[in-house]
Amino acid sequence: MKKKTIHSFRINPLQTALILVCAALSPVSWSQDSQSAGSASGAGGGQEKTLPTVSVNAVSEVQEPTGSTRAYTVRKTNTATGMNLSPRETPQAESVVTRAQMDDFHLNTANDVLQNATGVTVERIETDRTYYTSRGFDITNFQLDGVPQVMAAGNVHGDLDTILYDRVDILRGANGLLSGTGNPSATVNYVRKRPTADTQATFGLSYGSWNDRRLDADVSGALNQDKTLRGRFIAAYEDKDSYLDRYRSNRTVLGATLEGDLTDDTTVTAGVSYQRNAPKGNMWGALPMYYTNGNQTSYARSTSTATDWSKWIVETRTGFAELVHHFTDDWQTKLSVSTTDLKERGVLFYVYGTPDQSTGTGLASYPSRYDMDSNQSQVDLRATGVLPLAGRRHEVVFGTTYSRSRVKDASAYGEGIGTGIPDLMNWDGNYAKPLFDASYDGGAYQDTQRSVYAATRLHLAERWKLILGATNTRLFSSGGDYGVSYARQDSTTTPYAGLLYDLTDNWSAYVSYAKIFNPQYRIDPQLQRLAPASGDTKEIGLKGELLGKRLNVNAALFNTRQSNLATAYGYVGNTQVYVGQNVRSQGYELDVSGALAASVKINAGLTGLTLKDQDGNEARTFTPRHAWHLSTTWQPFEAVTLGAQLRWQGDIHRDESGGIVTRQNAYALLDLMARYDITKQWSVNLNLNNVTDKKYINSLYWSQAYYGAPVNGSISLNWKY
Repeated sequence: MKKKTIHSFRINPLQTALILVCAALSPVSWSQDSQSAGSASGAGGGQEKTLPTVSVNAVSEVQEPTGSTRAYTVRKTNTATGMNLSPRETPQAESVVTRAQMDDFHLNTANDVLQNATGVTVERIETDRTYYTSRGFDITNFQLDGVPQVMAAGNVHGDLDTILYDRVDILRGANGLLSGTGNPSATVNYVRKRPTADTQATFGLSYGSWNDRRLDADVSGALNQDKTLRGRFIAAYEDKDSYLDRYRSNRTVLGATLEGDLTDDTTVTAGVSYQRNAPKGNMWGALPMYYTNGNQTSYARSTSTATDWSKWIVETRTGFAELVHHFTDDWQTKLSVSTTDLKERGVLFYVYGTPDQSTGTGLASYPSRYDMDSNQSQVDLRATGVLPLAGRRHEVVFGTTYSRSRVKDASAYGEGIGTGIPDLMNWDGNYAKPLFDASYDGGAYQDTQRSVYAATRLHLAERWKLILGATNTRLFSSGGDYGVSYARQDSTTTPYAGLLYDLTDNWSAYVSYAKIFNPQYRIDPQLQRLAPASGDTKEIGLKGELLGKRLNVNAALFNTRQSNLATAYGYVGNTQVYVGQNVRSQGYELDVSGALAASVKINAGLTGLTLKDQDGNEARTFTPRHAWHLSTTWQPFEAVTLGAQLRWQGDIHRDESGGIVTRQNAYALLDLMARYDITKQWSVNLNLNNVTDKKYINSLYWSQAYYGAPVNGSISLNWKY
């Protein structure tokens, strides 16, 4: 379908008649939504008449922003295949966190968002470094607007602010079609806010526990009379103390996007963004989890291993440009170019060792200054369209991606490494800041990836659809880091297949297979680089669109496999070495998102899995085997909205050396929200988190950890136009 011409829109008499007919047939209440919208009673004899079914192929259809719909679900997504498909038409488990849910529950960071997504575990290992896992494996695949992004590391430094994004899509399992490389865990797709033709603006001011102060603004609209040039400007600033001793964080976010219609069929978009995280008193590493006698430690939640001079500044600058051209009603092409510059400057303090339970002594210091600069660039060119064949119309997507990542980092270590520190329970962070001139280490490396991909959705019969695709990926790396060579050349072809059957007009069953491979930098006990890990996902499921497509339901059974996964083995001298391990993950997932009624929205999920190694033993026991979450809001009155978030995860543990086991029992966290609309423009929000004041360990991903935040809250005043 060609792009609509905004500045010369006309309605002819036939279109007017169709609009009036649709308006007369449209439901006026939720009770009517559940009835057939395609039937009406004749005035004469009451005989039922059925309107003919109209099928529309909209290759260029774009999901309406969730910031406008205020919905808890989406109608279209392209995270899995590059084709705009509904969640029901996507033969793989998928979930979404929309702008409405982010605003309702004050989900201002990626960590906040993903901990409320089905099947995702947020591993907060330090105050400013995080891993994400799904189905037992690390999430290393990320997208921006459906375009794969190169990640310099599997973890995230600094918490990504969500003010720039309309929603976050999470595709679980392998995503070999668009990503090619990575783990068979999940793909996280951040979907940017875009300029709007109509003027709109929002401003928010909030204050919360530990002097948490935040100001944000979002302004969008047309920049000329014909509305062919549109712009959007976004800004946020947050400054807060913490429940952790000596920790304070500061975050600045800026974003600007321009969108213009070059012709009726061609649109160009360009944007830039900037985020600066500047924490002080941050932890590098975390608290020891056991004593020399094997007993588990138990510190106050505020306990920190940071000095009063430690800091870790992370600056991220991104730029992107897109060109979309519609050749015909059925065919379009899209060129995407993006670049990300990341700069990190850290003055860090690490604490290692095992304390004595009676004295608290036995810990030692490891100060370091860390600098890192990286540039990551991507180019993606794809075409989507419709091909008529055997009397049916079939969707096609094909394209190519080029990406490059350059990283240079350096560590300077201070005199006094190994100096003992006092009992953490009584330590005030006082430690003399060294000169960081004792020794140096680091490296520089470059990754280049070229991919060619293609997929098609074949309409085999009225109720049968088959999606087939494949990606050929070639990777080239050079350089090294901290004495480990990164030089490699790898290539592979990863297939994708999915079969769907429409059981009814609202329910579909599916089966899918996706494969992926993951080059690794770890070295084995012979000091040779491990061969790439390989993985795949087999999945069978049931998907439904209910209540006028306002509610999406997905139930899935999955079998995910990862072969030759790098697993810590020990040390050869001072070098940590790894061995390849085969791990299999099996389980189930249930995801529900959307609206149960006009006044009730919901996003809920349930996950259960088993993780076994090649010998049948439990693997990665820091991953919860069972977890569920529920986010819901209820609007009892037009001006009042009430909501709750409940997250529960099963017990986890970590086996340490000598038979020592660190445990975190199962726990639940409850958050509450309330909003009152003072006028159509002004509203006030109250958010309370961890209202039961549960004490829990954030993660057992490492042998060190720290505790989650106690009960806290915030109040915000919001204005919209």
